[in-house]
Amino acid sequence: MSKIVVVTGAGAGVGRATVEEFARQGYDVALLSREPQRLERAANHIRAEYGVRALPIPTDVADPQAVEAAAARTESQLGPIDVWVNVAMATVFAPVSSLSAQEFERGTKVTYLGQVHGTMAALARMRTRNRGTIVNVGSALGYRSVPLQSIYCGAKFAVRGFTDSLRSELLHDRLKIRLTMVDLPALNTPQFDWASNKMGRRAKPVAPIYQPEVAARAIFFAATHRRREIWVGFSTVKAILANRVAPALIDRYLASAGYRGQLTDEPLPQDAPANLYEPVPGEYGAHGRFDGQARPRSIQMFTDRHRSAFWALAGIGIGSCVSLLVRRRRN
Repeated sequence: MSKIVVVTGAGAGVGRATVEEFARQGYDVALLSREPQRLERAANHIRAEYGVRALPIPTDVADPQAVEAAAARTESQLGPIDVWVNVAMATVFAPVSSLSAQEFERGTKVTYLGQVHGTMAALARMRTRNRGTIVNVGSALGYRSVPLQSIYCGAKFAVRGFTDSLRSELLHDRLKIRLTMVDLPALNTPQFDWASNKMGRRAKPVAPIYQPEVAARAIFFAATHRRREIWVGFSTVKAILANRVAPALIDRYLASAGYRGQLTDEPLPQDAPANLYEPVPGEYGAHGRFDGQARPRSIQMFTDRHRSAFWALAGIGIGSCVSLLVRRRRN
């Protein structure tokens, strides 16, 4: 019997790449996103390409009733949910002084509460069977905030806090439900073309940039292996660890470099799309406009996936060095 996965934000970006990865691995997929035509195209593609069942369900994850209805429909039409992946996000590129309370509320509802709603819908079903996996998607920016992304950073910090609380509760209740989190680096997705932007210049991810398939492979790995958390890309590792060591220094660095690092020299078109409140139609897929700069793989992710072998080899190398030093001292 095939396994069932639900992916939110499935119409484009990381969500779209994640749909592809799970379908490639033989999973039947429920696709949740707001734009129905793009969702249908994605579902048709994986049906034809991989022969799996695909159920597109237009859903705004900010609406808990809609998420609950999507979970119920998935189980009635596909079967019991094995994996739920929370990917959907929305943000605004702007300083806090230029943002409205409504924009904060909407971005937080999608990026943070969307993951809460998805987790609660999945958990209600997984508890009855005492099995299943929930993957929450975080970010390096959930550990180290940057200017111009206060909505997104605040939401990702909240996701991390929520996930840690729930993990302890699952352990307390001795449930066999696995909860994991995947923290992502800068990615080549359509986010930088359709996210609301008040800066007058087009947005860009901060290098190094990775292809969304790197994130999708990490998400699938997290869903199928016992990992509490996965940091994807050395840039994520460096951002998290550097902030632990010298947060004030990073504050000052980002005050100087944080604006230009996220903006191109290209003026923002007057009719630039914005998907905060309404989905943006069009032929968007997993990738954004940075294919020429994006890396197709992460060495750090490889070492995490094969960490037993990596540490064994590292141990052998360290042992060899120690033996060599001992022999030299004796001589």
